[in-house]
Amino acid sequence: MQRRYRVIIAKPGLDGHDRGAKVIARALRDAGFEVIYTGLFQTPDQVAETCLQEDADAVGLSVLSGAHMTLFARTIELLKERDATDIVVFGGGIIPDADVPELEQLGVKKVFGPGTSMHEIVDWAQENIGQKV
Repeated sequence: MQRRYRVIIAKPGLDGHDRGAKVIARALRDAGFEVIYTGLFQTPDQVAETCLQEDADAVGLSVLSGAHMTLFARTIELLKERDATDIVVFGGGIIPDADVPELEQLGVKKVFGPGTSMHEIVDWAQENIGQKV
């Protein structure tokens, strides 16, 4: 029997809009992933710690506040410090296309923009999250 992959969906920073994160969490759950939603106003340290405590396979960061470069970078840095580089980092929100290459260089595996279909996100997750095992 194949195990269910565990995904953390997090809302780091001072962004109080979480509808999209909840929709993603539900879509991944419905596709067979075990999903843990952290809630609003998480710090990168809290996100990284949750990833470790929950033995996550992946973490999806949702950022609408414009602080994506700082929040993604710090979360990835903390995961590296904790020897958790095997956790797949992906994200979405209001992120300018011009920032995506830099986020990818930091270690973000995929960035989903507004209007991305749930089908596309679930397909990507099914193809990419299980590759670490």
